[in-house]
Amino acid sequence: MLNRLVITGYKAHELGIFNDTHPGISIIKKAIQDRLIPLINDGLEWIILSGQLGVETWAAEIVMDLQMEYPELKYAIMTPFLDQEKNWNEAKQEKYEMILAQADFVTSLTKRPYEAPWQFIEKNKFFLKNSDGMLIVYDEENEGSPKYIKKLAEQYAERYEYEIFLINAYDLQVVAEEEQIKNWEQS
Repeated sequence: MLNRLVITGYKAHELGIFNDTHPGISIIKKAIQDRLIPLINDGLEWIILSGQLGVETWAAEIVMDLQMEYPELKYAIMTPFLDQEKNWNEAKQEKYEMILAQADFVTSLTKRPYEAPWQFIEKNKFFLKNSDGMLIVYDEENEGSPKYIKKLAEQYAERYEYEIFLINAYDLQVVAEEEQIKNWEQS
């Protein structure tokens, strides 16, 4: 059974998304929500995020919305290092602070400011060892930062019982078309 799920994927800028009004955000959020609801109904209790801008912050917003209907669902923000938001603009920092304030658990895994890429590697290893599966928004044809944790998760899944769920460009296209049809039928 899946109790603890890591959600990760692209950073917003890797998708060419630079503000909260981008139409792609609602498609990504809908795709994540559609994957989460059956898992929650099957006993999923915790969502684990590192809090990076993009898929992970959108996932936190989805969990906050889902907690209205599924109050047993919790989420943790476990950053790879302290003050990961210190170079973000004010609006992004405010949104991040709100996500942290609503989280059921918050920590920094290395308990020190950014030093080197080893902190991301340690975060990835920790996430794999302390979860039952991972939901990744990633498309092989559009490389980006999620490729590293995806590769690590696939290697981990070869040795341990570990589920990997992927949302790719095709999945997002299907959601976009379904939403378009729904909007067309309502007008």
